[in-house]
Amino acid sequence: NGDKVKKVVEDLTSVKLILPSCDEGAQEALDSGKNLASGVFMAKDIVNAPHNVLNSESLADTAKRIAADSNGTIECQILGKAECEERGMGAYLGVARGSETEPQFIHLTYKPKSGEVNKKVGVVGKGLLFDTGGYNIKTQMMELMKFDCGGSAAVLGAARAVGALEPEGVEAHFIVAACENMINDKAVVPSDVLTASNGMTIEVKNTDAEGRLTLADALVFADKEVGCESIIELSTLTGACMISLGKQIAGMWTDSDDLAKDLEASSKVSGDKIWRMPMAKEYNEQLESKIADISNLGTPYGGAITAALFLQNFVDKKKPFAHIDIAGPVWDDKIGATGHGAKLVAEWVSSQGAASEE
Repeated sequence: NGDKVKKVVEDLTSVKLILPSCDEGAQEALDSGKNLASGVFMAKDIVNAPHNVLNSESLADTAKRIAADSNGTIECQILGKAECEERGMGAYLGVARGSETEPQFIHLTYKPKSGEVNKKVGVVGKGLLFDTGGYNIKTQMMELMKFDCGGSAAVLGAARAVGALEPEGVEAHFIVAACENMINDKAVVPSDVLTASNGMTIEVKNTDAEGRLTLADALVFADKEVGCESIIELSTLTGACMISLGKQIAGMWTDSDDLAKDLEASSKVSGDKIWRMPMAKEYNEQLESKIADISNLGTPYGGAITAALFLQNFVDKKKPFAHIDIAGPVWDDKIGATGHGAKLVAEWVSSQGAASEE
């Protein structure tokens, strides 16, 4: 704000591109790039916004604007606390108990104008607008925890881009369980047992492993209520992934070789880097609980893998599902939010419609 604003070219009003030859596809490519950029800019704005400006309710308002600006291709549904309670979303609502605002469960649905749908896909994003760690309070990096909504930012940015790109043959559902992880007299505490909407009970060993709790109910919603044929999920889930892959590459976990290939192809086209990581089933024993079906945290070793294994419990095992941990590349210390994931998701969604036509 004010003097901090850097105006690179103050009087610039238009840009003209001169191409070496008359390419009929040039304008289409430019329009596509413009639409993708609009999604990336939205993703950046969401992550960069401080929490006193952007909370769960204002994120829901952003989703409503995406639908309103989509020229009729996107519909928006916001589920409130009562509607989430009716669906038994105890894992998500457990985390939301500490929020200053009511929980906002965001569901955007894209349908092609032709009405012809060959494939229904789901995209879920982690929507923690701020993460203090809860009663297992963070002792470092808390000033950066506005970026814990990076998954939802990528998903909503992709929704904006997809609405403008209007890909045929695919119906896409963009889902965010938005809340904050705060401390108050109602907030979840270590040793609590929460029940997710698929009936699975979860022992909360650490309140700072909260993102996977909100994602659990979002994944069940995408799988059971919406009936998505394949699902991908993006989240700033673990510091362990950052240690493994650094700050420029996201980790991908999936049991589906076909889905992995599709996402790797979308990564190559979009430039949002991902790397497939091992889904080591022998680590499942780390998530065992004496008092619940599963615990929300494993040992200090292999934390990114056990997070992915945890999420698998909330999607039909026969259904293609991928978890993408964008904790590293979502933020650059020099420039702030990067918008990582928005182009990847938009490209993947568009490719699903094209692949279904073949």
